[in-house]
Amino acid sequence: MKFSRGLAALILTVLFNTSLTAQYLYKDEVIFNPAFSEQIEKLGSELYQKTGISLRLIMLKELPNKMHIVEYEKELMKDFSEPTILLTFSEMDSKVDILASEPSLYKYFDKKQILSPISSPVQAFVIALMNMDFSDMTSGGTILPLLAQKAKKGEILGKYSGSMFNGYADIAEQIAESKNVVLQNAVGNANQNSILLVKVLFYGIIVYGIVLYIKRKLYFIRKKNEHS
Repeated sequence: MKFSRGLAALILTVLFNTSLTAQYLYKDEVIFNPAFSEQIEKLGSELYQKTGISLRLIMLKELPNKMHIVEYEKELMKDFSEPTILLTFSEMDSKVDILASEPSLYKYFDKKQILSPISSPVQAFVIALMNMDFSDMTSGGTILPLLAQKAKKGEILGKYSGSMFNGYADIAEQIAESKNVVLQNAVGNANQNSILLVKVLFYGIIVYGIVLYIKRKLYFIRKKNEHS
């Protein structure tokens, strides 16, 4: 009898602890990394305590029954009563989305920027210049640029966890800034600024090359017209 009670207590403890530590990494069918889960839980818990907003990360292997990702999110959202934002990733469907339980929550973060496939303003300018279309210069994407990078077989999970944590932290920090609170578990901008500097230099060289190419083309066109 003692053994049975002890076993039951152990099972209840494990289940209770699991429910506590699975609040913000709400579903994980992909990563299964305790360190990743711990970082999400720390940041998510602090964000909720200071803002009253639950930011939950959903990591799916595949969307069930060929559902659209937004349809899946809306069904899942029924489980929550507090203001909630879902960041959802489906590996096999290659889909990422952000859904808020209330339209008013979108004012605290920039969904379009976070889900932009372009990481920097310089890259956005280069792409616009190459396409000669400057109608949409949205950049600053913190998820898709990393997801789009090629990775070796053993590095795929690292790519997934890195990109989704980037996006999760970006949303959390934007909400915190909008609410005028400071997150102790925030990632900060030091790393992002270093990466941005490298990108600015890299794409600056590309832009310089494009400008030289255009000038050379115009020079030969002008010379041709002079001799015609």
